[in-house]
Amino acid sequence: MKNRFPYLDESVFFEFPPVERAQSNGLLAVGGNLSPGMLISAYKQGIFPWFSEGDPILWWSPDPRYVLFPEKLHIPGSLKKVLKRNLFNVSFNTRFNEIIEECRRIPRPEQNGTWITEEMEKAYIKLFELGYISCAAVTEPDSDKLAGGVYGVRIGKCWFGESMFTKIDNASKYGFVKFVDYLKQEGVVIIDCQVKTDNLERFGAEMIPRAQFLDIVKNMF
Repeated sequence: MKNRFPYLDESVFFEFPPVERAQSNGLLAVGGNLSPGMLISAYKQGIFPWFSEGDPILWWSPDPRYVLFPEKLHIPGSLKKVLKRNLFNVSFNTRFNEIIEECRRIPRPEQNGTWITEEMEKAYIKLFELGYISCAAVTEPDSDKLAGGVYGVRIGKCWFGESMFTKIDNASKYGFVKFVDYLKQEGVVIIDCQVKTDNLERFGAEMIPRAQFLDIVKNMF
């Protein structure tokens, strides 16, 4: 199916099956490709791709949905001290190719390999070129080398988080807080976290019903 499925540019809308048909684990569909039209269509319908090297493309729409409302961002006390010390510089919507490459290659605890395949990396670089990626690059004040970073898909007033990395303690957390503030100033009203993590829970992320998530998202484009 992957080879036969047509390339869809960003102007084409592809209608996925209704999310109510998703399995209990959130798996909704298999196949297609990662062309811009298909990716953008997926996010607009509350769906995202997630698969490993060698697997077919898998499309997910879990219920409930893990999200963060920017106005509810919680900053842990220990991180507040780090923020006051201005230990890092943060820039927005730049150095994306480096950020996604670091997210792809850095080992993660209890994770064998990465879900950011070469195919997916190329697809999201294309989305960045089209203006559909918002990211944050974190560096130390005296260095141009990346200490951390985060990226996701930005469509309208929604930001769909994809991945983050850190090389130095607190770098990604510092960048995430600055980035959420930036997104809030940009008018973003909901951050889709997709997968629950202890780290995001500490920042105030919460579970909401998928139906509620979709009601919010559909009015944000």
